[in-house]
Amino acid sequence: MKTVLITGASRGIGAACVKKFATENYNVVFLYKSNDTKAEELRTNFQNVTPIKCDVTNSKEVTLAISEIKEKFGGIHVLVNNAGVSYSGVLQNMTDDDWYKVLDTNLSSMFFLSREVIPMMLNQGEGSIVNVSSMWGITGASCEVAYSTSKAGVIGFTKALAKELAPSKIRVNAVAPGAIDTDMLKGYTKEELSIIADETPLGTIGKCEDIAEAVYFLSSEKAGFITGEVLNVNGGFVI
Repeated sequence: MKTVLITGASRGIGAACVKKFATENYNVVFLYKSNDTKAEELRTNFQNVTPIKCDVTNSKEVTLAISEIKEKFGGIHVLVNNAGVSYSGVLQNMTDDDWYKVLDTNLSSMFFLSREVIPMMLNQGEGSIVNVSSMWGITGASCEVAYSTSKAGVIGFTKALAKELAPSKIRVNAVAPGAIDTDMLKGYTKEELSIIADETPLGTIGKCEDIAEAVYFLSSEKAGFITGEVLNVNGGFVI
């Protein structure tokens, strides 16, 4: 039974990924920062799900979490770097803390997690890493400069690491979601959400399950000859 590690998984896209991998007979370990209630809910709904409380922006906490996983499961076959936050506002109003919170959560965490997991994958002779980027990492978004910067960094990280690890049979890919029904859209009015749906060629806002399916595909043997790819899942919003 293979083991998958998913970050930022107590809700939204991460929770959808937990459910998808759990139904595909994986040992699912997920990291979450603070939402104990949601984490426990996921744990009780699936026998093969293990939550670990961890601040993924803290490299020491990440190291401890990975050690715990290694001791219990022996290794990690799939890493899904999903943890992410956003900031909406003009650049000149951002504080240093605002900037680093976004960059550390969305990008530095991928470095911390990958650095710890890669040695296990090398010992196994295989592995798959799937990073969650965004369409704004491709095209940029006004009033979301830090978020766009971090997600563009995810793409660069993915492509470079894919080249580095390919000779070791470890694949690295990314998913770039469009407008998805998550907490990041909760601040929008019904009218604004309707406009976003209208601007999406497929005419709707995506579901978390749409991203989870894409993540699972890239992690699976069906994508065995795919690495360094960024899979756009945005309903045609960015082509």
